[in-house]
Amino acid sequence: MSDLNDVFAIVAGAVPGALSRYHITEWTKAKFGLRFPYGTFIINLTGCLAIGFFFAILPSFPFYSHELDLMVRTGFLGAYTTFSTYSLDILILWRNQQNFLSLFFAVASIIFGLIAVRIGAAIAEVFPVEFSNLLTI
Repeated sequence: MSDLNDVFAIVAGAVPGALSRYHITEWTKAKFGLRFPYGTFIINLTGCLAIGFFFAILPSFPFYSHELDLMVRTGFLGAYTTFSTYSLDILILWRNQQNFLSLFFAVASIIFGLIAVRIGAAIAEVFPVEFSNLLTI
């Protein structure tokens, strides 16, 4: 179980991360329309840029702490995009000379992720939820 400082650090980063994701998504919809998921694309790329930057620089900050790391990487970037963590995990495996695992993780995550999304959608189609019925219980 995480101690309370860890929880507060994650929450302190997650709220602005989620709000940033929301506002960037809404801004790109208004600016560019819905033909392409520009918001997700921009968020994934900027999240990868940020996690690479913070992975390299955070430990050298004079005020570095475990809580700061949790706030930035787990809280903010975790709420902003998990694609950045996925990409960092691939890089770490690659840097550790685990080339096969790096490739497997990258490809399997995409393939099984798409399968899981499809299964989830199929389950929802088979077992539709009537939210109005849930509210009357």
